[in-house]
Amino acid sequence: MPEESGATDDSAQDRFIGPLPREGSGGCTNDYVSQSYSYSSVLSKSETGYVGLVNQAMTCYLNSLLQTLFMTPEFRNALYKWEFEESEEDPVMSIPYQLQRLFVLLQTSKKRAIETTDVTRSFGWDSSEAWQQHDVQELCRVMFDALEQKWKQTEQADLINQLYQGKLKDYVRCLECGYEGWRIDTYLDIPLVIRPYGSNQAFASVEEALHAFIQPEILDGPNQYFCERCKKKCDARKGLRFLHFPYLLTLQLKRFDFDYTTMHRIKLNDRMTFPEELDMSVFIDVEDEKSPQTESCTDSGAENEGSCHSDQMSNDFSNDDGVDEGICLESNSAAERISKGGSEKSSLLYELFSVMVHSGSAAGGHYYACIKSFSDDQWYSFNDQHVSKITQEDIKKTYGGSSGSRGYYSSAFASSTNAYMLIYRLKDPTRNAKFLEAHEYPEHIKQLVQKERELEEQEKRQREIERNTCKIKLFCMHPTKQIMMENKLEVHKDRTLKEAVEIAYKLMDLEEAVPLDCCRLVKYDEFHDYLERSYEGEEDTPMGLLLGGVKSTYMFDLLLETRRPDQIFQCYKPGEVMVKVHVVDLKTESVAPPISVRAYLNQTVLEFKQLISKATHLPAETMRVVLERCYNDLRLLNVSNKTLKAEGFFRSNKVFIESSESLDRHVAYTDSHLWKLLDRHANTIRLYVSLPEQSPGSQFRRAVYQKSSGDSGNLDEACERVKGPVGNMKSVEAILEESTEKLKSLSLQQQQEGDNGDSSKSTEASDFENIESPLNEIDSSASAENRELENQIQISDPENLQSEERSDSDVNNDRSTSSVDSDILSSSHSSDTLCNVDSAPLPLANGLDSHSITSSRRSKANQGKKETWDTAEEDSGTDSEYDESGKSRGEAQYMYFKSEPYSADEGSGEGQKWLMVHVDKRITLSAFKQHLEPFVGVPSSHFKVFRVYASNQEFESVRLNETLSSFSDDNKITIRLGRALKKGEYRVKVYQLLVNEPEPCKFLLDAVFAKGMTVRQSKEELLPQLREQCGLDLTIDRFRLRKKTWKNPGTVFLDYHIYEEDINISSNWEVFLEILDGIEKMKSMSQLAVLSRRWRPSEMKLDSFQEVVLESSSVEELREKLSEISGIPLENIEFAKGRGTFPCDISILEIHQDLDWNPKVSTLNVWPLYICDDGAVIFYRDKTEELMELTDEQRNELMKKESSRLQKTGHRVTYSPRKEKALKIYLDGAPNKDLTQD
Repeated sequence: MPEESGATDDSAQDRFIGPLPREGSGGCTNDYVSQSYSYSSVLSKSETGYVGLVNQAMTCYLNSLLQTLFMTPEFRNALYKWEFEESEEDPVMSIPYQLQRLFVLLQTSKKRAIETTDVTRSFGWDSSEAWQQHDVQELCRVMFDALEQKWKQTEQADLINQLYQGKLKDYVRCLECGYEGWRIDTYLDIPLVIRPYGSNQAFASVEEALHAFIQPEILDGPNQYFCERCKKKCDARKGLRFLHFPYLLTLQLKRFDFDYTTMHRIKLNDRMTFPEELDMSVFIDVEDEKSPQTESCTDSGAENEGSCHSDQMSNDFSNDDGVDEGICLESNSAAERISKGGSEKSSLLYELFSVMVHSGSAAGGHYYACIKSFSDDQWYSFNDQHVSKITQEDIKKTYGGSSGSRGYYSSAFASSTNAYMLIYRLKDPTRNAKFLEAHEYPEHIKQLVQKERELEEQEKRQREIERNTCKIKLFCMHPTKQIMMENKLEVHKDRTLKEAVEIAYKLMDLEEAVPLDCCRLVKYDEFHDYLERSYEGEEDTPMGLLLGGVKSTYMFDLLLETRRPDQIFQCYKPGEVMVKVHVVDLKTESVAPPISVRAYLNQTVLEFKQLISKATHLPAETMRVVLERCYNDLRLLNVSNKTLKAEGFFRSNKVFIESSESLDRHVAYTDSHLWKLLDRHANTIRLYVSLPEQSPGSQFRRAVYQKSSGDSGNLDEACERVKGPVGNMKSVEAILEESTEKLKSLSLQQQQEGDNGDSSKSTEASDFENIESPLNEIDSSASAENRELENQIQISDPENLQSEERSDSDVNNDRSTSSVDSDILSSSHSSDTLCNVDSAPLPLANGLDSHSITSSRRSKANQGKKETWDTAEEDSGTDSEYDESGKSRGEAQYMYFKSEPYSADEGSGEGQKWLMVHVDKRITLSAFKQHLEPFVGVPSSHFKVFRVYASNQEFESVRLNETLSSFSDDNKITIRLGRALKKGEYRVKVYQLLVNEPEPCKFLLDAVFAKGMTVRQSKEELLPQLREQCGLDLTIDRFRLRKKTWKNPGTVFLDYHIYEEDINISSNWEVFLEILDGIEKMKSMSQLAVLSRRWRPSEMKLDSFQEVVLESSSVEELREKLSEISGIPLENIEFAKGRGTFPCDISILEIHQDLDWNPKVSTLNVWPLYICDDGAVIFYRDKTEELMELTDEQRNELMKKESSRLQKTGHRVTYSPRKEKALKIYLDGAPNKDLTQD
């Protein structure tokens, strides 16, 4: 927002008037936010000597009012005289006490701005209130009410009335007999209309608006007044008269209005001038014409109410106790009034001292205050934390409006920054007070000033400490637990390194683990796991010097390094690089845990070998060094005079060394045993496989193998190298193989029975998988010590090149194919699409199945060639485990597979057996399953592999030609018995469509559809399954299958459609089964089936769905069909398309006006309808039918019912915008939370 400035001030800051340019959060709305401030700026007081208030978020309206009250001498002095009794009330919840504290801080603080959180806490507000913007005039009234309640029975009990309250008379005078009825009202502010109702021109000035405020209106015609004296309706004059002006006069300019054309709130930005001095005497002599009759006043029996002749006043007002505190403008007789008129008028001159400005619109904006100090008559802008000097010219800029003429549209183009509330003080030397000086403070205020100064000094000292404290990340490998611990080290910059070590030692809780003298701090790079340098001989150096000063963030970390008492610390010099050296033993095919060695980048490979030789005691002459630069990038360092930098060494490196006398040294590196071993090492992952309870392993005792944290680098000592799919087995594996045949024959027999009947009975999970969920990996320090296996690899074979997202299914092709509503994933499943061990359904992301059928079946008919994202031959979930020649696809390049029995953690299931498998992740799923055959006891085609994700969610892996590259170390796998899919088969989930039920989508069963099968053949296979599993005894012509997109019914599949030719089918596919009431009406792809529903406005109800089958996309045909089924004359039919997800629920209170009724189109497939496929929802009505008129009770009852109904179905209840929260100040603490409300 542009700055506005005065003409004479020196500094840009002092010249500012209006909202400052916004830099950050903490504003009043998204458009008007308070300027962020730095920690240093808030500490330095403004040059004006005044202190600002921090905007909590949207509390600028509060800040403006508080600053105005603070700058009012009479209010501030009276507040200081009130004494808080701590024994009677909690100081935190005392509004007057917190205002006292705030005013003391505003007067004495050395900060630029102070917080208002203590004040708002005393209001009973929580942090959410800071994000609610309110009207400053509303706050003024609510806060004054709260203060009056708190000040009852104190000296300040009537303070608000004495300062701010005025009185006026609301009268009605009969124009025939002069009889007058009246009522006396009090006011705290005078609301002035900016623009009269129905007018296109605003009032030019405050004076003009005040005259309009007291201008009487004539009650005539149908608005005649019933005169008590005339005993009939007569013409009358109704108006207001000011009786008493307050000492502090508040004028509210009513800039917020309601536009009945747009039905929105608007802000009137019209120009309205206001004087620096306002003479209110002109508003007291407005007299009605004298009536010819004169009668004494009659008492109406109510206080401040009565009826009298125009020249006589009620005694009620003249006897009011509070009159002498203000300016009484009328007395008991006209004669007295005339005699005192001159002196009364002379005392009604007011001077302006506060202008509260609003910048923005009716939807929100920013408040700030322009206030004149009575100490020096200087104007200041109090804009949240910013206080600056301004001039009278700047005040004039808040008049509003534009430079052009004041027409109807002038407000729309005017400045949005203008005055909203004006406060004037009566110019009366006898009453005008000055601010109390420090020596005049009451004793309790002097004590409060001293207390707040001490707190501020303490806070300042704390900030000084914070400003000189180094905060840096601290790491430590626990010497006994062997886990890396992390914390934040906070140490003063003047503390020495020795003292910092003591602090870190206690912070990491190492007192019982290692002596203090066995610890030291070293410079560390956690990202690269690199020790940059140690600090020998610098124990007495200040930490600020070592760390390079106090900074908000450091580019390095600290490591608290430990040693055993018999060891000595290694010296780490800057410029060194860290190398983790793994020794490889070709005989045992083992890779040892790493040894850390430090080297220099300018060292040669020969010098580096000599360095490693000293550390490992291996001969350098026969040493081969292999650098792993990145995942699976193994580089042999064979140029002796080349530097490490030239070879690609960095801060932290990993090398493998081998130094035997074997002939392998003379073989080409890529053909050597060393390269193959390292290549295998880099690509081997460890998996935990849960075997089914029926597996032969459960009949035999298995040796329990628990991975040791000691010397287990030789994987072959406990594992076997399988040469082929059913390679040579040893020990436990041999026992398992011998016991396979019985279960194999049993499983085959059961499977054959299942194939002839319900293939889905053995289906324990669908093709849902590859929804990326991070697995909570098993913590195994041994894995890190024995080997470092990376689980990402680039394979040159493009057929096997799959990203992690595509490894288990084709969800990445279209994420929506696995989008299933969470309420569908319930106990009604006959299969475990999401096999959650904890029986908790998994909510999946909603989406649309865009390639179950690639496009509308109408466009499909014109396609000459099938297009689909999945092909059964290449990468769908239907790959066969064997190709046409019968050769196993698993017999490929990567055959590394080792297995051993494993004892799983407790709670994994009693009697459940596990295998720990080390396998090359480049192996295909097909080959992996064949390796598992001996342990499962059945052929690989008769069991399924499920990958276990976080929270025990399981997803079936079905893409047999894909590798295990998406698997990671310590992933868990569950094996379940059941027929795996054959080539060309897809697992399909079948849901029943119930269009007129509250829940229209009900899961029935899992089925298997095959490529080339017709829809009728699939229906024939479904019949016995529906009968046995679901109790549905149907005939083939009494139900249909149709496309399912999320919950929406789509294309109707015709019996002659062929899967993969006419209907695109994929893994994780879902279809609707719809039971028909009669014969199938859909015979051709040119037809269109829509679901219609009649709306009856006279009854406020919706009929049930009826299907309408159209021969074309003509709107006229749709109207004819709707007329035919409803009996409504064709010319009276109006229709609208439903919105959202089927069944397109909408509140019956909104349907009549919220839908787009009767769109002006001739065909259904154009905007705004876009009905191109079956299943669209059409609402229709009779346009001659009148909407039922509801009473408030009926409407409220309907609203409750509709709210309950739509909440159950998950549809929104109302389209209305967020309602504003009422402004309240809670005198007895925070409000009770209503648990029934959001």
